[in-house]
Amino acid sequence: MTDTVSRDAADAGPVPIPGGPLSYIHWGPGILGAIVAAAMSFVLMGFASAIGLMVASPSPTWRDTSVWLVLLSGFWIVIVAVSSFALGGYLAGRVRSTWVAAPDEIEFRDGAHGLIAWAIAVLLGAVLLSLTASTFAASTASAPRDTAGAPAFLAFELDRLFRSERRVEPVPAEIRSEAGRILMRGLGRTELPTEDRAQLTRLTAAATSLAPADAERRVTQVIADARSAASQTRRSAVILGFCLAAGLAAGAAAAWVAAGIGGKHRDSEFAPPLRFGRMRDRLA
Repeated sequence: MTDTVSRDAADAGPVPIPGGPLSYIHWGPGILGAIVAAAMSFVLMGFASAIGLMVASPSPTWRDTSVWLVLLSGFWIVIVAVSSFALGGYLAGRVRSTWVAAPDEIEFRDGAHGLIAWAIAVLLGAVLLSLTASTFAASTASAPRDTAGAPAFLAFELDRLFRSERRVEPVPAEIRSEAGRILMRGLGRTELPTEDRAQLTRLTAAATSLAPADAERRVTQVIADARSAASQTRRSAVILGFCLAAGLAAGAAAAWVAAGIGGKHRDSEFAPPLRFGRMRDRLA
């Protein structure tokens, strides 16, 4: 009995493979799975952008997007995350060196390598996203500002507010900035205070030469449209943010399970049928 236990203990460990890693953590398969997952998600997201599923633009055309399109975009994010991380986890579990250990232990180690691929891919995506955001911010800062100091999100509303057939010169930047700050205050759940609404009406009347009553009606309409657009944008951001978090969580589970499946295929030497392999055999 003692000899059997000692012999099993001596046989436990990684199976030596020429040129293969023998440590507990195999970073090569994890990095490979992460790169493949990131590449697949990039391709699928590019496809979604081409057909209009990615609602990411703050322009007025996209702020009135239907809730169903936002939900469809969020669903696509979840599908992309699960499929990409499943592929990356499968590769991480399939190509790592096999071990001589209990089946549950081998399955756990394969799943851990799937999580390694998931974590590296998430960090890689976060770094690329931050670099893209910083580059965009730098280019925006160096470019001339069309909004004249006003909030960029409300540029279209400010254009409507100060639209006039009799004015030739542009509205001064100070007036647009003040009007933009007042509009921003009116986008919350509470109504715009009376003194702020009166000041916005005075600015509109002075810049457009409208009668006070007409200026007040325009201010009321612009505030209502801005609140509706802001509410729609908030709903879209909440839905997409929730779907992104759900997709990442589901992707972690998919990477774990797929890595376990890849490890089982590795140990059983299972090779899925490949059409190009059959064609190669025929040519040979």
